[in-house]
Amino acid sequence: MRLKNVTALVTGASSGIGQAVSSHFRREGGRLLLTGRKERLDSAQPDDLYIPGDLNDETFVEHLAKQAAESFGTVDVVVLNHGLQADGPLTEMACDDARNVLESNLLSAFLVMKHFAPLMPETGGSFVCVSSRLGMVGMAGQVLYSAAKGGLIMLAKGAAIELAPRNIRVNVVAPGLTATPIIEAAFQRRPDPEAYRRQRESTIPLQRLATPEEVADAVLFFASSESSYVTGSVLTVDGGYTAG
Repeated sequence: MRLKNVTALVTGASSGIGQAVSSHFRREGGRLLLTGRKERLDSAQPDDLYIPGDLNDETFVEHLAKQAAESFGTVDVVVLNHGLQADGPLTEMACDDARNVLESNLLSAFLVMKHFAPLMPETGGSFVCVSSRLGMVGMAGQVLYSAAKGGLIMLAKGAAIELAPRNIRVNVVAPGLTATPIIEAAFQRRPDPEAYRRQRESTIPLQRLATPEEVADAVLFFASSESSYVTGSVLTVDGGYTAG
C-alpha cells in the first residue's frame, strides 16, 4: 500500500500506459482522479473520479483543478501521461499539425503543472512526466514529436528546481516502444505486421517491446516515497535503446 491516503491525477488514462498506471495506483491504495478525451472510461472503478476533456484548453484544466480541489482538497501526485504521436516529414508538415503536436505533448503539460502545483499539500508532492525515448534521440519522420518530448524533459528539469523549495518533486519516465493498443494497431496497418514487429524489435537491445505494466512500475517508483530524494531525473524504460 505504497500510495495509501495519496490522491493522484492520471492524464491519458483511457488505455495503454495510463490504464496500467491507474491499475498500479489502485492496487497500492491511491485515490484516483482520471482524465482523457473519451466521454466514458470503461476501466474506471466506482471510487475513481473521471472527468473527460481537452488538456490543450486552459479553461478545461482550470475546471479540472477546481473539481480536484472540491473533491479531494489536495492532490499529491500528478502523472502527465497524455500526448499525441502524429508527425511526418519535416518539409511536408503543415504548421497547424506541428503546432498540435507541440501543444498536445508539451504546452498541455505546462498547463497541468501550472494549475495543479498549487493544489499539492504543504508536505510536498510529485509530478511524473511520461516522455519518450524520442525525447532523447532523434528519428526521421518524428521531428516535432521528438522536439515536444525533449521539451517535456527540460520542462520537468526546470520545474524540479523551481518547485523544490515546496518539496514538490518532478521526474520523467522515458519509455521506448511499448505494446499499447495504439502501437499494436499501427503494426496491424502494415502490409506484414509480424515482419514489421520483428524489424522494430531488432532495433532494441532487449529484442522486445515494453509492456505498459513495466512502464507503470517506473511511474509508481517516482510517485511513491521510495524516490523521496529524487527530483529532476529521467528514467529510461526502453530496453537499452538509448544506451548506444
